[in-house]
Amino acid sequence: MNTKAIFEPVGHESLADAVVAQIEDLIASGILKQGRKLPSERDLAEMLRVSRPKLREALAVLEERGLVTTQHGEGTFVAALTGQAMLPALLALYERHEPAFFDHLEYRREQEGFAARLAARRSTKADKERIAEILDENVRAWEANDAKASREADFALHAAIVDASQNATLIHMMASIYELTKRGVFYNRSFLKSIDGSGKQLLDQHLALGQAVIDGDEKRAEQAALDHIDFVERSFRTGIEQQRREVMAEKRRLLSR
Repeated sequence: MNTKAIFEPVGHESLADAVVAQIEDLIASGILKQGRKLPSERDLAEMLRVSRPKLREALAVLEERGLVTTQHGEGTFVAALTGQAMLPALLALYERHEPAFFDHLEYRREQEGFAARLAARRSTKADKERIAEILDENVRAWEANDAKASREADFALHAAIVDASQNATLIHMMASIYELTKRGVFYNRSFLKSIDGSGKQLLDQHLALGQAVIDGDEKRAEQAALDHIDFVERSFRTGIEQQRREVMAEKRRLLSR
């Protein structure tokens, strides 16, 4: 993110309040997400065209309100706003409890379909350019057979579409859900790639989803998002069933000795 580009000079009346209002607006709208590091004090003061004492005053107000946190020697960061979607004990339980995974997919299916529909309706020129760039990254990563780059482009596309929905609540809540996804609790991209042998189905699904948003086709965008999650669900159900068959077959083999 080009952090410098999102801050604007403030007027001369009540400077600290104006700084607070601007940063609060960036957080509320989902432009500044939790964990995002703010520019250094010197750089931020220059961007906002305020004195460093006034900036410190504003940051103190934001910290008092629980919106930013200062880490000694590290800088100032947007505070954790939505918390953990699930605590470690519940995550561990979910990993052991198969139906919970499909509950998670059911939730994601509805939210991502909703996000895609809104994004197709509301996305700006900048949103569409960002999505187009990420689609190109998806293609390059697939052509290079780069698993890490493919994974990053995958997450980036979903996040960009949610951002393009322009719905702040959706943006913040899905950011928390995607943190779980990145940690591999509810998602195994390598397994999904193995279903079609090359990952081409995943690539095609992402291209269809992103292009529908760029085209502004709400119905097509929503359906592409739903189709993608349906593919994930079918793939995992197939994989789980295959694993069960293999376990049973091995047991029969052992008994036949």
